[in-house]
Amino acid sequence: MNDFDKLEAAMNEVAAGLRIAYLGPEVSALSGGAAPTSPQALCAMIEAQVRAPRRASGNLWSVAQYVESRKFRATLDTLVREAFAAGPERANPVYDWLARVRPPMVVDTWYDDGLLQAFEQAGTAQSDWGLVQGVSRNGEWIDIFTRAYDSAGAEIAEASPDWETLIYKPHGVARPGSSYLMSDSDYVEVLTEIDIQRPIPEEVQRRRSGRPFLFVGCRFDDQMLRIFARQIAKRSAGGHIAVMTGPLTRMERRFLDDSGIAWLDLPASALAEALSVPEG
Repeated sequence: MNDFDKLEAAMNEVAAGLRIAYLGPEVSALSGGAAPTSPQALCAMIEAQVRAPRRASGNLWSVAQYVESRKFRATLDTLVREAFAAGPERANPVYDWLARVRPPMVVDTWYDDGLLQAFEQAGTAQSDWGLVQGVSRNGEWIDIFTRAYDSAGAEIAEASPDWETLIYKPHGVARPGSSYLMSDSDYVEVLTEIDIQRPIPEEVQRRRSGRPFLFVGCRFDDQMLRIFARQIAKRSAGGHIAVMTGPLTRMERRFLDDSGIAWLDLPASALAEALSVPEG
């Protein structure tokens, strides 16, 4: 079985609720448009507006921390939301497919709201899905890591076990009225607690149980991204698959090996290609 056939089989498992899709920014790139589709691109857009010191330049989390510390959080919020304000050029076939098949859970690690829009436009029943997103503690006075919302956008106490699909955005959403993790200070408490799973909602932990992951459009060339992927997939089933183009960095290869993740050397666009292939 070649890599493309393995991908199709994994996608069938996602559609059947047997495997969890874990999406990176390269899936967002399938929508086209001017919004950034990598941490490096977002970092460059921020640095085009605020000159960061050389020691931070090129690192999104450090640049965000510099802006937050020197220009205040409101400035960072304005820059980030402006970066994501441009709408997509076209429908995203992967987002539309997930909204159609409605698997038990989708993990979406990029800051855009494209997947949410796809579910909103799919005409699903209001009780069919909901969102849990990571939130910044900046300006918060309560012990909080995430917030939950129903499909109408109303905040609720916690994710519902009755949702057909739970969309989990661990890094948050960069749109007005939402929150996100980006600066070093945003992540410090999350990373301190994530090994004991405290920042990961119970319903997310329940839905990952017994299911392996399909990582698509992600890179694991940053320690923080590797930590999140490892901890979100913790105590799930074995047999993970990662769809990403080579060459891999030394740390990416080590992460895949240590985590028991099979690598398919394909771009995220291979999912769109698989969706366009007639069945039978």
